[in-house]
Amino acid sequence: MNDHVKGLLITTLGVLFVVPDSLFVRLIDASAPTITFWRGIVSGSLILLGLLVFQGVGGFKSVLKTGVPGLIYTVLIAATAPGFVLAVTWTSVANVVFIIASMPVFAAIFSRVFLGEAVSRRMVLTMMGVFVGLGIIAWGSGETHGAHWTGDLVALCVSASFAAAMTAVRRVRATSMVPAIPLAYIGASMVVWPVADPMPAFEAQWNLILAHGAFITVSTTLLTLGPRYISSAEVALLILLESVLAPILVWAIVGEDPGPWALAGGVVVIGVLFASNLWVLMQRRRMRNRPQPRTGPPA
Repeated sequence: MNDHVKGLLITTLGVLFVVPDSLFVRLIDASAPTITFWRGIVSGSLILLGLLVFQGVGGFKSVLKTGVPGLIYTVLIAATAPGFVLAVTWTSVANVVFIIASMPVFAAIFSRVFLGEAVSRRMVLTMMGVFVGLGIIAWGSGETHGAHWTGDLVALCVSASFAAAMTAVRRVRATSMVPAIPLAYIGASMVVWPVADPMPAFEAQWNLILAHGAFITVSTTLLTLGPRYISSAEVALLILLESVLAPILVWAIVGEDPGPWALAGGVVVIGVLFASNLWVLMQRRRMRNRPQPRTGPPA
């Protein structure tokens, strides 16, 4: 098996393990702060333990040396943990995953504002299409059972936070920021602890809580390893699977109908992002397969 196939398989498995995240939030009978607490404690502790076993404390020392960009990344990743749970609590799963799929658009905007990078014509068209899709989702939130604009707004903030974190980490790309993830997860749990009620929930649903944390741990690990072997466009295409499969899984297990507006808006968002990333992938392959000009002397 070559590295490219290995990267595709690992990344796909990572996406599949993150698909049930929103379903666990639906199944665990507890408040959003309580779910956030256990989600962060279990997954953060498992990832922390794995890093200490395989890497020791060296990685954490490197993260501390990244300064302000590393701190911004850690804080933003921490903020997405309660944000995601709150969004799923306040609106439909379909709305949440379709809105969070807009992250590449925010990443392009932040890269332009903070890093001075140009925005390509392809990305401008992608932004326009994604915003149309988000508008359709927002329009239908008032008419779809279980959907509400407050949860949609939180999901939009989560998407922007993820994008801002990815932008910040690009300033320290020479350093692996993986050790910051368990610090962010556990830190978020500590912040919500005063308003959570963790022990009654764990005693009644310890199996769901541990399974939830385990799935997050496996997906985080695989999505850290897999993208090393494949292009960013391929990663982006595979991650769109979560936006497609998560609402279907929740619909099948708990009967949560996403509604026609979310489906219509989701089709626009996912379709535009799929076409945009597929175009990048095709262009890169075309450039790679193009015959190179001869540089030596004529025969």
